Amino acid sequence: MNRTTFEVGTFEVNCSILSENGKAIVVDPGADATHIRAELKKQELDLAAVLLTHAHFDHICAIPELQRAYPDLPVFISDADAKIVSHPFNQFPPDYPPISDISFYRRVRPFCRSLAEDLQAFVAELGWTTMVEVIDTPGHTPGGVCYLFKTGDGKPDTLFSGDTLFCCSVGRTDFPGGDMATLQESLEKLKVLPKDTVVVPGHGIETTIARELASNPFLQ
Repeated sequence: MNRTTFEVGTFEVNCSILSENGKAIVVDPGADATHIRAELKKQELDLAAVLLTHAHFDHICAIPELQRAYPDLPVFISDADAKIVSHPFNQFPPDYPPISDISFYRRVRPFCRSLAEDLQAFVAELGWTTMVEVIDTPGHTPGGVCYLFKTGDGKPDTLFSGDTLFCCSVGRTDFPGGDMATLQESLEKLKVLPKDTVVVPGHGIETTIARELASNPFLQ
């Protein structure tokens, strides 16, 4: 799996383009759709899906333009956070206007029961050798998730932690739907990951689980 990560928008969200076999998945396209599309074109990639770690405005605002450019583009998000995408509080105009026209992935396979199952099936259909695991990590938002990508080639796994875990810090819990006790429970799930796991947070510099266990006070 190849990865390109860059900052987008006023709030400098880490947006990542993941690719295999000419097929791309974008994680947290918070803004700057033109930049994202240019990077896809530069790498000669076909955009297959969007993954959202959570639904806050600074992580989602490029999606309407991407869906206009790529009709029927599926967007994967937890059910709990899908409910807050168009909520009146979830905007910060003029940079982040309200959103009401995102089309989410709809489960059509009867055996699928969760975001994790849906996404695993979807990635398999793309022909990717990389495996993806969805870790439910509410606390920053009610339905926040992390995505753990495993290449299986001896390289470290990569965790897209959204605003659950940052380098030496964690996400805020004072927004509507946030809860610190719930976030602490979510962090326990991340503490047991392999120590060499690369962490790509929603904002700021990349880190590793080992570094966070050693220096992040919220993981002590």
